[in-house]
Amino acid sequence: MTRHSPSLFCAARKRGLHPFPAVWKRGLSPFPAQQRGQSPFRNSAKRVQPPLLACRAKIALLLVPLFLAALGGCGESAPAPADAATVTVYTSLDQVYSEPILRDFQERTGIRVLPVYDAEAAKTTGLTSRLIARRDKPDCDVWWNNEPVQTARLAEMGLLAKYESPAAARIPAAYRDPEGRWTGFAARARVILYNTRLVPPDRRPAGLQDFTLPEWRGKAAIARPFFGTTLTHMCVLYEIWGPERLRKFLLALRANDVALCAGNGPVRDLVAAGEFAWGLTDTDDAYSAIQAGKPVAVAVPATGGALVMPNTVALIAGCPHAEAGKTLIDYLLSAEVERRLAEGPSAQIPLGADLADLRTPWNGLRRTHSMAVDFTRAAASVDKVVALLQETGMDR
Repeated sequence: MTRHSPSLFCAARKRGLHPFPAVWKRGLSPFPAQQRGQSPFRNSAKRVQPPLLACRAKIALLLVPLFLAALGGCGESAPAPADAATVTVYTSLDQVYSEPILRDFQERTGIRVLPVYDAEAAKTTGLTSRLIARRDKPDCDVWWNNEPVQTARLAEMGLLAKYESPAAARIPAAYRDPEGRWTGFAARARVILYNTRLVPPDRRPAGLQDFTLPEWRGKAAIARPFFGTTLTHMCVLYEIWGPERLRKFLLALRANDVALCAGNGPVRDLVAAGEFAWGLTDTDDAYSAIQAGKPVAVAVPATGGALVMPNTVALIAGCPHAEAGKTLIDYLLSAEVERRLAEGPSAQIPLGADLADLRTPWNGLRRTHSMAVDFTRAAASVDKVVALLQETGMDR
C-alpha cells in the first residue's frame, strides 16, 4: 500500500497549458450554494465499522498533528484543514445515486463528507475545470467520476496522486491505471435504445452505422458529443477507427439529420415518447425508461461491441485530507458499494471478480460484447476529437 510523506504536500507541481479545448472553457459549472459548506448529511448514530474503514479512520485522526506540522513549513502548501476528520469529494455520479453512499460512509466512519456535485448541463467538465484551476491549492481530496477518459486526462496532467487501495485488487487490471493513479468500478455501457412501437424486432438497429441509413433519416438521436459519455465514446472511436473513418461517420450523421440533444437523458425521453425511433444513450438511462414501463428496448452494437465505462475514483495530488481520502476510496471500491450500485435504480455493471455471479440486466455484456479500450490513449485524443467534431458541424 502506497504511503505519502508530508513533504508531498509541499512539492511544487509542474504548470502546463490548459489541456481542454476552448469549447470546454466557456464557463465553469454553476454549483448550487448548498453543494459547498455544510455537509448535507444528518448526524446519526455510527454503525459498526468494517475493519479496514475503522483502521483508516483512526489513522486519519492520529496523523493530524504531523500533517499540520508539515504544512507549517511550506509556503506553497494547501490550506491547513480545520477538521482532519473531513473529506471533500467531487463527484459526477448523479446525486440521487451517490449521496446515500456518501452518507453511509460518514455515519460508519465519523469522517465528515463535503460533496460537490456536477451540473447536468456541464457533465463533469465544470468539476474538471475547477480541479485544474485549483491545482496549486486543491480543496478536493477525492475525485469520483463516471467518465474514465477525463480521469485519465487528469492523471496525465499530474493532478492525481498514486494510491493503490487494498480494495483495488478485486478489480480487473483493464479497469485500473497501470501507475496506480485511479481505479474503475461499477460501470455503465453505451447502448442503442429503440422504441418498440416504431421499430419492429426484425428491424432493430444492429450498430452505429444504422444511424446513417437513409430509411431512418431524421428518426435517430444522440447527445451533443462535446461533453459527457458521448465525448468519451467519440474519443474511443477515434482510437479504434482512426480519424478518417470517424470523420466520415460524423459527416454521415449530419447528412442523415441525426438529432443532437442536450444529453443522454433527453435522448431517452424523446425515444420513449416516440419522437425518434432510436437513440444512443447509457445503460442507466435506458434502464430507467424500461423500469418506468416505456415502450423501449435495448440493442447492443453487433460489431465492435458496447463501450463499457466504469466509475473511477482517485486521490487528488496535494489534497488536504489524504488519509481520510484514502479511507473513502477504500470504501467506494468495496464489493458492498458495487453491489449496491448494481442492485439500485441505475443498475450499474459490477467489475469485481467477487461479484461475477451477481445478476443484473446487463449480465454478460462486459465479458462477451464489450470493446477493448485503452482509456489513457483515448484521453490523449480529446483535443483532436473536439477539433474534428467542430470541423464536421457537430456543434451546429
